Formats: sequence, structure tokens, C-alpha cells
Amino acid sequence: MTPSGRPAEPEVIWARPQRAGRGPRPAHSRESIAAEAVRIADAEGIEAVSMRRVAAGIGAGTMSLYNYVPRKEDLYELMVDAVSGEYELSPPAGDWRADLLALARQTLALMRRHPWLPRLLSPVYGFGPNALRYLEHSLDCLVPLDAPDAEKLELVAAVNGMVATYVSGELALAERARALPWSAAEEQRVRAAWIGSRLATGQYPLLTAALAGAAAPITEAGPELADAFDRSMSRLLGAWGG
Repeated sequence: MTPSGRPAEPEVIWARPQRAGRGPRPAHSRESIAAEAVRIADAEGIEAVSMRRVAAGIGAGTMSLYNYVPRKEDLYELMVDAVSGEYELSPPAGDWRADLLALARQTLALMRRHPWLPRLLSPVYGFGPNALRYLEHSLDCLVPLDAPDAEKLELVAAVNGMVATYVSGELALAERARALPWSAAEEQRVRAAWIGSRLATGQYPLLTAALAGAAAPITEAGPELADAFDRSMSRLLGAWGG
């Protein structure tokens, strides 16, 4: 251990016992620590999460928190796994595309509830108990798919990556809209007029044809946005398995 009490060698938080075999029961649990960190991140963003803030929120000293969570990275891992427990993993219906689409919709809702989650999704933070349960369920949904197991994992990663990209785009648009002194519709009209003037030059015939058949941009949540998500995800799933 280092002087700060942190491990001097790599350590997985899940392999670390919550309490020693002897001694008093810990005053705090990983669940309460993760819940407080999630609460802060949901309200103020991931940048607001610190060991000091979490410790104050659960009524502990900052240094004592390191006895439960040696590193901030471990705190992030607890957070990702805590929200991964929000999935409702019903038995697969047998149509792997429909099952994976339903799971993707849950992931979309999860990331919207916890906008910081896309930033933490990675192999570093994605293998706690609840995340492993989610991955096992995803592979169970893919049993009917005739593909190597490694490719099935790639498909799950592609789906999650697409959902994360989708939500990140929503968040970026919402943040930009909040920073502007005009409405998103007003900005869209100005941008559409400028693009139209460029297309009218005839320099972009392929783009002009593509945009002519494209739907109007969706600027707010609603049925149209849900339909667009389903269409995009269905195209991704349709590329697998023939």
C-alpha cells in the first residue's frame, strides 16, 4: 500500500472485501457510496463527483472513504455497476433482433436518466456484477444468431456504442440550445437556408439528391425521435446474421 492507503499494484474493486473477516462492521457500504456518487453526477455532472463530495454526502471523512474505495476510478466503476442494475432482464422471446432492440431501448432510457454514463462506458468500468449480468443476458438473447461468440460480443458492443453516440448527440444539441439566445427552430431555419444556397450552386449533386429524400431534422424528444432511433438500430441489427 502507498502512504495514502491506495494499492501500490493493480487491484479490482470487486476482488477487495467490503470488510475484513474480523473487526467492527463498516459504517458504510459500496451501495450507499455508489448511490451518493450517482446522485451527484445526475444532478451536477460527472465533473462534480469527487471523493470529498461523496464522503460529505454519506457523512464520512474524505480519507476514511479511501478505506472503502481506494481510487476515484474505483468509484466510477461502482457507479457504472450501480446503474447497470436498473435493467429489467426478462427472458428472451426468441427473436434476437427484437430482443436486442428492446435491450437497446432500455440502454437509451438508462443513459438519458444518467447523462454521464456514456463517458464512462469502457472495458475499464464495464465488468462489475450487474454489468456481467447484463452481458450474459445479451448473449442469451443472441443464442439464435448463427455467429461465433466473439462476434456476438462485438455486436453487443456495437449496439451500446451506437446508443452512447445517439445520447451524446442529444446532450450536445440540448447544451447548445441552452447556450443560445434563440430557439433551436430559429437556428435550424438559418442553417437550412445557408445549406440550401450551397446546394443551389450545383456543386453537390449527390448530397442534394440524398437530402431531398431525407426527413426533416428532429430537434426535440417525441415519437419521431423514438422512430428514428428504432430505424437506425434496426439497420445495424439487420447487417448481422443474414
